Parts: sequence; structure tokens; C-alpha cells
Amino acid sequence: MSFETLRFETEGHLGVLTLNRPDRLNALSKQLTLDLMNVVDQLESDDEIRVLIVTGEGRAFCAGADIRERAENPDDYSIQRSSRLISPTFRRLERLPQVTIAAINGPAAGGGLELALACDLRIASTAARMGLPEITLGILPGAGGTQRLPRLIGPARAKEMMLFGMLIDAAKAYEWGIVNELAEPDELMATVHAWANVLLERPPISLSNIKWSVNVAMDADVDTGISFEQRASTIVAMTADRIEGYRAFVEKRKPRFEGR
Repeated sequence: MSFETLRFETEGHLGVLTLNRPDRLNALSKQLTLDLMNVVDQLESDDEIRVLIVTGEGRAFCAGADIRERAENPDDYSIQRSSRLISPTFRRLERLPQVTIAAINGPAAGGGLELALACDLRIASTAARMGLPEITLGILPGAGGTQRLPRLIGPARAKEMMLFGMLIDAAKAYEWGIVNELAEPDELMATVHAWANVLLERPPISLSNIKWSVNVAMDADVDTGISFEQRASTIVAMTADRIEGYRAFVEKRKPRFEGR
């Protein structure tokens, strides 16, 4: 399947989604929002892809909403409708069975950072900057930023970023826990692929159930989370991969997980 504003490529069990509007710093236009929604549609029922990398073409990850498009078309209800699709699409991305890694190759502002926050892991170029500057436009983060960022770095720092609308550099993002790892610009994708390759060697049913269990922990009380964890443990215990993992441990060899 081809898309107008992004590329979606596969390499075995790995998917690579590249926002492809470099002339507009990969800003979230009406078409890009719809293309992203269609990719998520595809991934929700894709049993082959186990890990997904999300990145941007050119010098930016994603500059956020395409404010110029919205300003030039203030009465375009289709743009308004597509903007209302961004947050649900990011939520569906967050809930995908695949493990997702944001490769933040450059500026990630507003909806761009919110897209990265909807991914499971984030690796940033040392040249990247990121923030939620919506307040400077008289609005607020509306694609999950007010919910995901405080859960990640705590309410005080999240409020500092949003109330002042400030962008922080990659080093501070790593210090604050927004990103998991930093890489030099020319080493970013190699680093991301190295992480992905390790994940691809892990049992995929365990990967998805760990992801879902942690997501539940962020949204529910401890008792509900533990109950979900026990159900997930039961599912994983019944898999052939669990048997393979035990056998490989006893036989002192590398396990060969097949996702069943």
C-alpha cells in the first residue's frame, strides 16, 4: 500500500514508517493525518510486523500540526474533522500489538512530540529539540500531550514545558526521561535498528503482553493492573515460545522464538 505523505516499508518482521513532508518539516496536514490513520488500520491486523520504527524524512521528525494549512483554510470542515482524528489515531498507535520506537531525527514539536510520546520507546538525535509550544498559539496540546507527558516525567516538569511553551534539547529530554537513548545524528538509525533487532529476537507474544500490561498500569489502579498481568501471564504460559524459552535455558543455547 502506498501513501501520499508517508512511506511504510517492511524488512521481515520490522516495519519502518517515515513521515514524508520534508518541505513542511513533516507537519501533520489533513492528508498526513488520514495516511497515518490508514497505516494504523493496517498494523492493527498485521501478524507479521512485530516492531515498528517511526521517523521523519529530512531534518525534522515532525513540526506538529500544519498551522499554515489550517490558517489558510479556516472554514474547511474537513481539516477540522481530520484534526479531531489525530488524538484517536495516536491512541490506537499506542495500543498496537507491535512495539513502537520513535526515531526522533530532528525537531519534534506539538503534535510531533505527541506522536513520539504515543510510541513505546524513543531514541533521539543529539541535534533534536522537542516540546509542546501550543500555548504560544493560544491553544493547548490536544493529541495526548497533557496526559502522556506528566505520566512520563511527572506533573511539575510537564507543566513547565507546556505552560512556558518551551523547547528543550535532546540532552535535557534524556535527563528528564522523555527519551530512552541518544545517538549522534549520523548514527541514529543504526542505533534504532540495533534496538529493533534485539526486540525482534524476543518472543512476540510476550512483547505485546508486556506492553499491554504496562499500558494498563498507567490507566488503572494496582489491583486492576495485577489482575490484567495475571491474565497475560496465563496466555504467555500456554505458548510454544514459553516451552522453547525454558528448553533453551536448560540446554544453554539461544532460543528460537516463532510467535506461537
